[in-house]
Amino acid sequence: MAGQRHKNPEDFWREYEEKTGERVIARSLGQYVSGWEKFAPLENPIWGLIIATSGGFRFHHFPQANWFNTLFRAAPGDEGPREKTIFIPRERIVSAELHTETKWWKKILIPAPPRLVIRYQSETGEERELLLFAEYKNEGIAEAIAN
Repeated sequence: MAGQRHKNPEDFWREYEEKTGERVIARSLGQYVSGWEKFAPLENPIWGLIIATSGGFRFHHFPQANWFNTLFRAAPGDEGPREKTIFIPRERIVSAELHTETKWWKKILIPAPPRLVIRYQSETGEERELLLFAEYKNEGIAEAIAN
């Protein structure tokens, strides 16, 4: 696309750190599945950035509207997809674990992405569980979130 400026990854992450005021420790690409009460129940997981920062855990979904959805919006005032974010402060994180399949036959017959399970305390003090699929560059993400 001529004339469109593309950011390089280093600029994106530098700007993200400036925007949040937190240092990015580890990051991954994955899907939110369940566990965040502020998100309406979703039919399908949503893709986003899984980020461990000096301040806690962040999931950031950047929506994209394709031409078909744009053309057939439900109402003229409908703005289309919106960003979805999750932030859990470090002091409310109880644990974070990355579960990967170890049995070779299950990897072949029933392939499943690694599951990132984050246990955290809600604002009311209840312990909750957040489930994400950490699909890309997930090495060390659980440890960075938990520490």
